[in-house]
Amino acid sequence: MDLERLAFVLRRLALDAGDRIMEVYHSPEFEVRQKSDASPVTEADEAADRLISEGLAEAFPQMPLVTEEQAASHLQSVSTFLIVDPLDGTKEFVQRRGDFTVNIAYVENGVPVRGVVYAPAKGRLFYTLADGRSVEEIGPGFHKDVVGEQRPLMVSVPDNRALRVVASKSHRDPATDAYIAQYAVQEMTSAGSSLKFCLVAAGEADLYPRLGRTMEWDTAAGDAVLRGAGGKMVRLEDHAPFTYGKPGFENPFFIAYAPGVLLVK
Repeated sequence: MDLERLAFVLRRLALDAGDRIMEVYHSPEFEVRQKSDASPVTEADEAADRLISEGLAEAFPQMPLVTEEQAASHLQSVSTFLIVDPLDGTKEFVQRRGDFTVNIAYVENGVPVRGVVYAPAKGRLFYTLADGRSVEEIGPGFHKDVVGEQRPLMVSVPDNRALRVVASKSHRDPATDAYIAQYAVQEMTSAGSSLKFCLVAAGEADLYPRLGRTMEWDTAAGDAVLRGAGGKMVRLEDHAPFTYGKPGFENPFFIAYAPGVLLVK
């Protein structure tokens, strides 16, 4: 994989998809349908998926592609691949809240090593550089062909007596609250989509636990950004390394965190 080219292509496709998503977002109304798993899907999801899939196929024709909106791609058995969630946080999108993202990642031998997370409504753009380090590009506005000012991302040095925790805005449940209650929490933040990973990567939060169903396309890009900022992601049940390319691309419960957080089981 040409990592310089990969970084350029992922950034450009995320910005292009963000533009298309915002066109729908700002329209007077848009159609919302239910998929077979009862999750919502809109024309923005599908338009962004077409744009990203075509762009990746053109740039990297030999690389397997897994994307949320193409069920046939979920039948693959792969360990090195590109993975896409064209609009993560569709519920936030439908309710016209800004916590939705475009997510594209490159997984190599089961590890998400490069990725981009773009929150177009919030004007926040996070990604890994060719060398694997993570940055946030500073807006407002992003030029498609000229990279703007970049702020290096680095996880916090956590204080276990006063942790900052981020949790899902749309998927909080009693099990998550019970898990969080085992820590000394100074600050709780609710956020949607893969932005939660980016808040930990940026040092704005220390801990993000998820006790709920997610798929690999939900997490790969945010996980890559987190790893590139010095963060970690492990399975909740045994704190074992978190891997990708699992059958059906379904995730176990997990914890994303800044090293130094004393995890509880």
